[in-house]
This record gives sequence, structure tokens and C-alpha cells, in this order.
Amino acid sequence: MHIEDGIVVGHVPMGPEYRVLTLKVPDVAATAQPGQFIHLRIAQLHDALLRRPFSIYRIEGKHLSILYKTVGRGTAAMQSLKRDDTVSIIGPLGNGFPLDLPASATPVLVAGGYGVAPLYFLARHLPRRGVLFIGGAKATDILLADEFRKMEWDVRIATDDGSLGVKGLVTAPLDDWLKAGNGSAHPEFYACGPNGMLKAVGDRAIRGKGKAWLSLDRHMGCGVGACLACVQKIRLNGQDTLARVCKDGPVFESRDVIW
Repeated sequence: MHIEDGIVVGHVPMGPEYRVLTLKVPDVAATAQPGQFIHLRIAQLHDALLRRPFSIYRIEGKHLSILYKTVGRGTAAMQSLKRDDTVSIIGPLGNGFPLDLPASATPVLVAGGYGVAPLYFLARHLPRRGVLFIGGAKATDILLADEFRKMEWDVRIATDDGSLGVKGLVTAPLDDWLKAGNGSAHPEFYACGPNGMLKAVGDRAIRGKGKAWLSLDRHMGCGVGACLACVQKIRLNGQDTLARVCKDGPVFESRDVIW
């Protein structure tokens, strides 16, 4: 973990509601792993004491990128960041996705909205390609599909309003894929998105006797496990206990999570 001043080297829109912020943070970038996150302090919010957590979307040399949506005061203030501005970063934080994919397993990524960002970072580190399922409310919420296709991933899409891909939840094309016999491909699931989606993916993995690695999203205070603001009930060695999502996670195997 490093505390580092990040220099803004890029800040561009990705569609009408999302933006990509790229920072020069040599120390953090050198050690970041897929599924980890950073804690960012937004100088424009002078009255805000707490940092904001963001999943890592991409690492290119000394540069780290996050993909975010404007959803509150913090992300609204971030939109004013411009090249050469400086922001305070703590990271990389948390425990990410395991990269030791079993030899017989097919990686299956399941994303809800901009939960696809850490899965893109993961896909670039997995030993082989697989299938990506992306879900969103509408077509403009489907991000990075072309980037995955360029890496020769099989991309399946679902939107709530049917404006792109299958109409309905992302579990609809996932279930179609599994029913077509692809469950015999020994899927290893990796998922990031809303809790309902994570539970649904985990349930399917358990029924199929596979594994699902779930990236949980919780409101965080300190980001380093001290404040206990982001606890999640889990099962550890047969006993129910509480884990800190920021430090013990954010990635957990589905069998360990008590919903």
C-alpha cells in the first residue's frame, strides 16, 4: 500500500454518463493487481473528510485508470479535474481476484454496469480467454464490449429495456449459455456488480459445483480495515463471522458469503 500524489494525465468521457480518469501514480501502478481498488481524496470537496473508493480499470506502465459514473457530490466534483491537477491516492487496497485459473476451467465474467471495469483489468491477466456477460439498464450502460472483442472474448449483452442485446437481466443470457451445455466447460465465475446479481451468479456456481469470485461493493470509511464501516457476514472454517470488505475483500468466493 502506498500514499501517493497522482498527477492527472487524462480525463475523457466514455459515453454520456461515464468518464475515465487516468493518473500517473508509479508506486501504486507497479503493485496493483486485478480486483484491488484505490482510495481517492477529492480536493474540490473541502468539507469532505472521507476518501472515495474506485476499482482499478487499467494499468499502463506508470499510469492507472479508473472508470466512474457521476452519482453524487464526489464524482460530480471529480469532473472538474484537468490535466496536471494532483489528487491524493492510497492504494492498491484490498485482496483482488485469484489469477491461478484451473487448467480445465473456462473463465466466465459477469458484469453489471461499470462493474465491467475491474473485470477488464482481470481479463488482461487471465491465462486464456472466455465469455463476458454484461448487463445494464440501457444501451449506454454497456461499456467496454468492443475492447473485450478485440481481445477475442465472447461477449453476451443484456439490457433492461432491450435497447441492446437480450431484454432482461444479465442472468438471462448466462442461463441460456449454461443450458446450451457450456456448464460442462467447467466455468470459473468472476463477477462485479449489484448485490442481487452477485448472489445470482454465486448461486449458479454453487449449483454447478464450481467457484464464483464476487467483488463486493460496500460504503467505506477508511479503506484500510480500521473503521469497520464495510463489514460483511461470511462463513470462515465453518463458523459465521464478520469480514471487512475493504481489507479482507473486496473479492470473496461465493460459498463464503452469507447474504
